[in-house]
This record gives sequence, C-alpha cells and structure tokens, in this order.
Amino acid sequence: MKIIIKACLLAGLFCAAVAQAADFRVGVVDTERVLRESVPAVKAEKKIEKEFSGRDLEIKKMMKQAKELQTLLEKDGGALSEADHRNKDRELTSLNVNLQRMQREFREDLNLRKNEELAIVLEQANKAIQSIAEEEKFDLILQEAVYRNPRIDITERVIKHLAVDKAAAGKDGK
Repeated sequence: MKIIIKACLLAGLFCAAVAQAADFRVGVVDTERVLRESVPAVKAEKKIEKEFSGRDLEIKKMMKQAKELQTLLEKDGGALSEADHRNKDRELTSLNVNLQRMQREFREDLNLRKNEELAIVLEQANKAIQSIAEEEKFDLILQEAVYRNPRIDITERVIKHLAVDKAAAGKDGK
C-alpha cells in the first residue's frame, strides 16, 4: 500500500512538473545575424566605412606608387645610373616600410572601431531582447545555440524591434 501511495505521489509531482514546464517559454536569438542585419549594425558599418575611407584611399595611393616604382626599377633599372638606381631602391624600401606600418595601424584602428560600434549595437540588441522577453512573457532567451527550432527563434523580432527603436530615436532627435 505504501508503494502505491508513493507511486501516486511521484506521478502527481511529475504531472505538476510537466504542466509547469508547458508554461515555460524559451526563445533563441542569432546574435551574429542581429550584428549583420539590424538597422543599427548597418548604420555602424556605413559610419566606419566613411570614417576610414580617407585612410584607405591614402594606402591605395601609396600602394600604386610602390608598384610604379617597382615597375620602373624592373624595366628601366639598367638605364639608370648606379646612384639613381640605389636612390630609387631606397625610396621603394622606405615606401614599403611606411606602407606596411600604415596598413597595420589601419587594421588595428579599424578593428578597434568595429569592436566599439558592435559593442553599442550589442547593448541595444540586449535591451531589445529584454524588452521582448518582458512584453511576451519569455522565461528564458538564449543568444547562442547549437540548434534552434525556428518556432522559438525570435531573431527577426529583435531586428524589427531595433529598426523601430532607431526610427523612434530619429523622430525624437536623439
């Protein structure tokens, strides 16, 4: 008799746990997609491109100079005097050293700015996720998942929420 009562109690607890779990709402967000497709992410990318376009053009101009100087040395190197050849060779070496330094600094600065802008977008996305979670009564929202069922993927809602937030901020003059 005691075994039957214990079994009934366990079954009751199991049924209660299943019923409670049925009310448990889970959502998943593809953060990479949000950082690629959302309005703030796209605007940040354009802002960075504009910010770094001058330096990029300067590097491309310097690369063209180096290539032209290299071509000159290869084609007309024999026609130059030894002193002129040596001077052009030094000029090319100096140009290449400066070019490598500029490219390294450019990459470092670009990565730093991208990280700064993505941190801002991620903060906005986290606020949007929290807002959606509170409005739609989610119990848990995950940002990284090996597998996500499209039924619980709320990435599109987050992207739309960010677009609405950006539009509202634009109207408010923020």
